[in-house]
Amino acid sequence: MAKVTIDGIEIEVPDGTTILNAARMIGGKIAPPAMCYYSKLKQTGGYCRTCLVKVVQGSAKDPRPMPKLMVSCSTTVQDGMVVQNITSPEVLEARKGVVEFLLINHPLDCPICDQAGECKLQDLGYEHGLEKTRYEFGRRTFEMKDIGSKIKLHMTRCILCYRCVRVAEQLTDKRVHGVMNRGDVSEISTYIENIVENDFSGNVIDVCPVGALTDRTFRFKSRVWYVKPMDAHRDCKKCCGKVVLWMKGEEVLRVSARKDKNEEVEEFICNECRFEKKKKEDWTIEKPTHIDRHSVISANHYEVEKALKLGTGSQPPKPLTETSNTE
Repeated sequence: MAKVTIDGIEIEVPDGTTILNAARMIGGKIAPPAMCYYSKLKQTGGYCRTCLVKVVQGSAKDPRPMPKLMVSCSTTVQDGMVVQNITSPEVLEARKGVVEFLLINHPLDCPICDQAGECKLQDLGYEHGLEKTRYEFGRRTFEMKDIGSKIKLHMTRCILCYRCVRVAEQLTDKRVHGVMNRGDVSEISTYIENIVENDFSGNVIDVCPVGALTDRTFRFKSRVWYVKPMDAHRDCKKCCGKVVLWMKGEEVLRVSARKDKNEEVEEFICNECRFEKKKKEDWTIEKPTHIDRHSVISANHYEVEKALKLGTGSQPPKPLTETSNTE
């Protein structure tokens, strides 16, 4: 076990734990943002640089500070390490610069983007972005593509986090898409216009932090804050069958995997559950999905944690009766 102090809060974590995961154990604003790291996938992290932190003390044995800001998603803690995140002006200034780079080519599609309300880049832009861009050149643009019957690729919105590539490598039998070209012309694409069709291809939608990969069956049907997310399950032979149903009245508009407090998928689901089971009768509904109160999706979203009691004090509640107008 190793003791690490992050923004003045000490925590003991298992050896080999990264700074990011140690900060997530503390929770709240102490945890750095991460656009590319995904704990459920291997070989992720180190691409977006949003999780930079300052290590002011390397360890108890070697108290020298690390000479530059470190990516917390791949830097492991040492016993006695002292880390600064939101308490370091240098880190916050660097994070602003990273966000500005991420937004250089990102279009202002929020009013029409299906990811609006769930987009981590929106949150970063709100917290660390500038009021207007300093970039004077033309933005990088790509044509939208259908990379399968159910998935729409809008490469102009992509930040090259590589999450979808890792999903295809680790969950599917054969990866047919990846990052093509280099430099400012790099793009997520398929080789010779292949299509992404396999039992778990839909999970690239859930792991995408922006609106680059979207569900074609849900596009432009509703804003996420107008629908009601409900935890549900079914007996599925391909996956766990535990999902979130995004409902409008009795209609199921979208099915997605359940996510944890870090907005990461708990268990990946198959395409049959995601795309083909769109009737309420296909599922056993458990309860309203827990939504963080800071999310716009929480507007008009109610979760009943305990039964409501009618009446107060020692008197039993009076039955509701119609009152007549005596005038």
